[in-house]
Amino acid sequence: MTNRRGERRHPYRRAVVVSVLRSVLTTTVLVVLYYLVPLRLTLDVGTWLRFLAVLVLLAVLTARQVQAILRSDIPRVRAVEAVATGLPILLLVFAAIYVVIDANQPDSFNEALSRTDALYFTVTVFATVGFGDIVPLTELARVVTMLQMVTGLLAVGLVVRVVLGAAQVAVRRRNLPGPDATGRPPGPPRG
Repeated sequence: MTNRRGERRHPYRRAVVVSVLRSVLTTTVLVVLYYLVPLRLTLDVGTWLRFLAVLVLLAVLTARQVQAILRSDIPRVRAVEAVATGLPILLLVFAAIYVVIDANQPDSFNEALSRTDALYFTVTVFATVGFGDIVPLTELARVVTMLQMVTGLLAVGLVVRVVLGAAQVAVRRRNLPGPDATGRPPGPPRG
C-alpha cells in the first residue's frame, strides 16, 4: 500500500491508532456511564452479589482478552488495549461501590463522597499514594478498601503479567516459521 507521496503505509500504525481510539472511547463511555447511572442501591445481599458478579465478570472478560491476544496478529497492541480498558473498569466498579457505601452509611468516610471524590479515592488507593485526605472510617469501608488494594495488586501483578505474557507467546508463535505457500512445513527440498 502506498499513499499519494509514494510512501509505504504501515498497517501496524493504523492498528495502533484504532486501538488507542477504541480504548479512549471505551473509557470515556464508561466514565460517562459512571456519572449518569443512578447508584441509589441499598447495602443488602443483592447489592453485594451484584458487586461480586461484576468482579467475576471482569475476571472472565480478562480471560477472554487473553484468548483474543493469543489469536491476534498484533498481540502487543491487543494486550495494551486490554489493560487500557480493563483497569478503568476495575477502578470505576470500586468507585461506584464507595458511592453506594457512602450514601447508605454517611459516616463511612471522613467526608461525604461525591462521585468524583469516590473516583479520586479509588485511584489514590490503586496507585498506593494514600494522601490521607479521604479516609475510610467504618469497618465496611475499610474492608472494601482492603479488597480494592488486594484486587489492585492482583490486577497489576497477575493480569498485566498474564496479558503481556500472552502477547509474548503470540509474538513468538507468529515469528515461528510456518507452512509455505503450498501448505507444506518448511524443510529440506524434495528431490
